[in-house]
Amino acid sequence: MSKTFAPLVSLLTGVAFLLCGNALLGTMIPLRGLHEHFTPVIIGLMGSSYNLGFVVGCLACPYLILRAGHIRAYSTLVALAAATTLVHPMVVDPVVWIGARSITGFCLAGLYLIIESWLNDRATNDNRGLIMSVYIVVNYLTTTAGQLMILLAPIQHFELFAAASLLVSLAVVPVALTTSAQPAPIAIVQFRPLELLKIAPVGLAGTFMIGVANGAFWSLVTVFAIGRGLSANEAAIFLSLAVIGGALMQWPVGRLSDAHDRRLVLAVVMVLSAIASLLTFLLPLGGTGLFIMAFLLGTVVLTSYSVASAHAYDRADKSAYVEMATGVLLANGVGAVFGPLIASFAMESWGNGSLFVFMALIEMLLAAFIALRSRIRPTQPDDPKDTYELFSTAPVGGAIPPEAPAPDDPILQTPVVPAPEPEPEPEPQEHEEAESP
Repeated sequence: MSKTFAPLVSLLTGVAFLLCGNALLGTMIPLRGLHEHFTPVIIGLMGSSYNLGFVVGCLACPYLILRAGHIRAYSTLVALAAATTLVHPMVVDPVVWIGARSITGFCLAGLYLIIESWLNDRATNDNRGLIMSVYIVVNYLTTTAGQLMILLAPIQHFELFAAASLLVSLAVVPVALTTSAQPAPIAIVQFRPLELLKIAPVGLAGTFMIGVANGAFWSLVTVFAIGRGLSANEAAIFLSLAVIGGALMQWPVGRLSDAHDRRLVLAVVMVLSAIASLLTFLLPLGGTGLFIMAFLLGTVVLTSYSVASAHAYDRADKSAYVEMATGVLLANGVGAVFGPLIASFAMESWGNGSLFVFMALIEMLLAAFIALRSRIRPTQPDDPKDTYELFSTAPVGGAIPPEAPAPDDPILQTPVVPAPEPEPEPEPQEHEEAESP
């Protein structure tokens, strides 16, 4: 055990600082925005901007890593993310915050890519599940801790932004000082979205629509909580309880999808999510009732992505796992760009509770699409299905294939231009001595 994790301690320590700081910042943005009288549309634009930056980062950061290497790229992105964090309290302006959120999303996409590719490079087929599962546990724990750190100071003060920037900055120290060798350069794979959609329509459409619903949830749920009478601190607790509920149910729901058609399990989760969303909107809950509902929401709303992505991997050939992982991650990210924007307009027009009406509508549309696809293509007894793996299907692990692809897979071959061989130095010519006249 110690031999497995000793080379990864520095990286996982950096991950803990990074994700704790990012979770604190992500929780603060909408709450401080409400304090500054930003409208739900502005807060929704901030959420969409973050996800748009994340999508761009997924596409662009592999080239940054190829150019600078993992450690230099990691250090650069951490420094940029930490500096951007301090822009928010210094310039309290909606346009500036929207731009800053897009930069943060770009940085986090690159950092996730570096971290996950590094972990995957150090893992073997024997210990990959253990390593990635520890990574997911670190992610859940530090995300919850970061969200709860908002209780330490008033939201209108500078200290919380400084703490978030400090935590993100500290993430570079253990990685920069590591003695472990950095991974080989990231492979640039081909990406064929239409081909992937034909292979796994429920997987790709599912992750997209889940991105729409859950992107709205992450960006705007604290606005709803404040509107229901919770304080800023209580709104942070509300969000943390949802994360805890989702974390606890990831494994049971995943195992259930191993035993049954994943499309059926996903459809049931979507229906339960829609019911939970509508109950949150309809019931006159407050205080303890809202906290209980937050936990119940998390158990269904935050477990759907893992089932949809697992189904997508089931449909892909093992040689196309990395391409499918890219498609799943980008589909979810693009959905998360549109979700907060549409939901924020609904909230401004019809009230904060319309967030959950919007989510329920998207969830029921996905359930209906799954039912349609199940009629078009019924489940066959010989349909391929991989064992559910938490590390490959959790949102933060979307870039990690369930099984390490073979090194000789053509799809993983990075085109490398060989360096020109140095020209041999010319040998000194021996000059004949001139004959004496």
